[in-house]
Amino acid sequence: MRKWESEKVSSMDLSLYVIIDRRMMKGSSPIWVARKAIEGGATAIQLREKDMESRDLCNLASSIKKVAKKRRVLFLVDDRVDIALAVDADGVHLGSEDLPVKIARKLLGGNKIIGATVRNLSQALKAQREGADYLSLGPIFPTKTKKDLPPPRGLKAITRIKKKIRTPLIAIGGINRNNVASVIRAEADGAAVVSAIGEARNVRKATQELLRKIRKAKQEL
Repeated sequence: MRKWESEKVSSMDLSLYVIIDRRMMKGSSPIWVARKAIEGGATAIQLREKDMESRDLCNLASSIKKVAKKRRVLFLVDDRVDIALAVDADGVHLGSEDLPVKIARKLLGGNKIIGATVRNLSQALKAQREGADYLSLGPIFPTKTKKDLPPPRGLKAITRIKKKIRTPLIAIGGINRNNVASVIRAEADGAAVVSAIGEARNVRKATQELLRKIRKAKQEL
């Protein structure tokens, strides 16, 4: 492992990965939700906006990045490598239909974090070979956050894939306060949540509770 790679990986804390998506926020400001989630202990923030104009997305990403930077929390942009570059985000997250990891790496360089969505072991191994810094596996549980998703993978998929890879793996899909500990016990390095934070009445408190459950589950491993 190259020096810059080891430094980058050691700086990542993906324990509680909060995805900011306006569709799941019941009218709340994305910047406000991001700020409260960070105050509650979120270790990484991803901005996911599929339908926003590039100029508006750039402005929003810049604002959230400033909030994250103050607390030294990782900030990543979903899909949009151009926006990640424009605001100097910590990295980008790529779905199965986005740019390939190896092309994104050429554009972003070696010091940026690249995450990749995977559905199975084959995809996980491919993303790892191409240089993804972390993998997001899901959906683990039923979820309404996205349409046209494959059937839930379940907890056993986490354990099975984690045993075959060396890249950090986070679980996503239907994760909430009632089941977050189970994904950690299944050996996920962290949990990604959307509605569990975005739709919470008290975002800061909900984030604190999730992080507390994650840390407790990690201590019990």
